[in-house]
Amino acid sequence: MTYTTVKNEILALAQPERALLVARFFKTAPGQYGEGDQFLGLSMPQQHEIAKQFKGLTLPETERLIHDPYHECRMVGLLIWVEQVKKVGPVQRTEIMERYLANRKYINNWDLVDVTCPHIVGQPLLHNDRSILYDLAHEDHLWSQRIAIVSTLALIRKWQFSDTFAIAEILLTHKHDLIHKAVGWMLREVGKRNTDALEEFLHDHVREMPRTALRYAIERFDPARRKYYLAL
Repeated sequence: MTYTTVKNEILALAQPERALLVARFFKTAPGQYGEGDQFLGLSMPQQHEIAKQFKGLTLPETERLIHDPYHECRMVGLLIWVEQVKKVGPVQRTEIMERYLANRKYINNWDLVDVTCPHIVGQPLLHNDRSILYDLAHEDHLWSQRIAIVSTLALIRKWQFSDTFAIAEILLTHKHDLIHKAVGWMLREVGKRNTDALEEFLHDHVREMPRTALRYAIERFDPARRKYYLAL
């Protein structure tokens, strides 16, 4: 079982017409956030299935997938690591997390981040030092910053909100709407579990929040409450 074996499996499922549509969706034109990325047109269920089929792939061979120019190869490699972190102990989880972060320049679109970082980065940090999240949040790199905030989804699911709020504060004045959306999404996830905690954060920060982040954060509020916050 090698990188080549897995890549051939992926290539066999290529759909060129769908690939063109997906490339437009992920903003691959010059000057856009996904500039130059290449797609084969596989669906997410197909990519998940391949990852499960090859979940025993070694870490070095999986890294070769993550270095591949095709988006779906990178996704399958990352999904293999998601499968692996579910089955291994703390030492191996930490190793996978470290490899993931060492290769983050290849984790270069929002889907690659969002589908994987809560499992690969967030889960190992439930009982460990979380300073890496703050290091990532302070990097001048869009995808590192998105990893920082979206990884806290694993913490939110365990009712641990403080890091989400702290990283949201760091990113609150970010210029890119992909960070605004991610911050708002994580705040909304907090609100699903504790509306009071979310409203306390909004009370302190609503006037400096980008409108997109605010709209995402209050999406589940009743219409009157949404109107109240949007008017501030």
